[in-house]
Amino acid sequence: MATMQHDLTLSRAAALDHLARAIPRTDRAYAEGRNTDRGPEVQPSTTALSPYLRRRLLLEEEVIDTVLAAHASGEAAKFVEEVFWRSYFKGHLETHPSIWTDYHRLVAEGRHRLATQSGLRQVFEDAVAGRTGIEGFDDWASELLHTGWLHNHARMWFASIWIFTLRLPWALGADLFLRHLLDGDPASNTLSWRWVAGLHTRGKPYIARAENIRRYTEGRFLPSGLDENPAPLDEVVPHATLPLPSPDPLPGGEVALLLHLDDLHPESLPLGSARVVRVGGLLAHAPGAAESVRRADEAAMADALVRASARFGCPAELVTEGWSGALPVVTAWAPVGPSAEVLPEGCRRVRRHWDDLVWPSATRGYFQVRKAIPTILRTREEAAGAMPLVTGRTSAP
Repeated sequence: MATMQHDLTLSRAAALDHLARAIPRTDRAYAEGRNTDRGPEVQPSTTALSPYLRRRLLLEEEVIDTVLAAHASGEAAKFVEEVFWRSYFKGHLETHPSIWTDYHRLVAEGRHRLATQSGLRQVFEDAVAGRTGIEGFDDWASELLHTGWLHNHARMWFASIWIFTLRLPWALGADLFLRHLLDGDPASNTLSWRWVAGLHTRGKPYIARAENIRRYTEGRFLPSGLDENPAPLDEVVPHATLPLPSPDPLPGGEVALLLHLDDLHPESLPLGSARVVRVGGLLAHAPGAAESVRRADEAAMADALVRASARFGCPAELVTEGWSGALPVVTAWAPVGPSAEVLPEGCRRVRRHWDDLVWPSATRGYFQVRKAIPTILRTREEAAGAMPLVTGRTSAP
């Protein structure tokens, strides 16, 4: 796949094919080139695996296992860290759920301000439509709306300009991304915007600098008028760290398995002695999600339901009222976000071993997770042999 498009195929088979093609680019070349945004018409300098990882059509650990089977750990260290960043963000939001609640409040406040402040509303509408006159920013706004994708470095520049140059509410920018990005992840998106604003790492914002943009877009853009000396945003009360909730005890015997958009790999769920006799799919899109994102979610869910039906030998379809009958309902753990908000009461939540290994280290900054990476990988190897799940796909064809 040279570019990211709205018609991206989201299935397990497509994810494995994409992973196989990406493997050669996960060594030192990834570390050296990943910050460069060459534009939407060429192959991205990153792997663009995130739409699959966001829905767990690919598992974090299988991607890491496959990469480390193809490259020495030192060669692939930067790529491995980037995968861990995703798990870190999920664990951090899981232990700081008030961040998500506060984000919703700030989106509502921001929308109220747009409705009552015509000047702010005009700036917002120009930013979304790519009419600010800021070189690069307007291009990224158009790319986001037309392709559902932005290079990671472009996302950081965009967010910084949105917050510090245009003086727009950060939560409205995060909401824009979550509604339009094909890989929009509640944790990664919310916490990344907070990081740029100087809220996640307090007092340390990410600053979009014209020369940095020129360098890492290979001279395509050199914007003028950027605020390159901004004060970070602040919040009155820091968000409390809560203990990581415990997974629910699994029932034995016959169960109904509920799939959701945060985990679409039912074949590998640790279900113990439970026997799945019915499967339902729960589609909880991000509020206001673009049609392209909704279609991608629906395609990914449809693929997971087909696989689940084949794996468990039972009916699998989107949930309707009374779909589970009198059966106990089991589901993969849904981290803080839209899926978790609509899980049925009494649903038994199964948490993957990977999350249990990473999330306890995610209560503070990323450094704690980074320091734990060797131990986490070694623990997995000792416990399960850590054989890659992508059988026969440890290198590209």
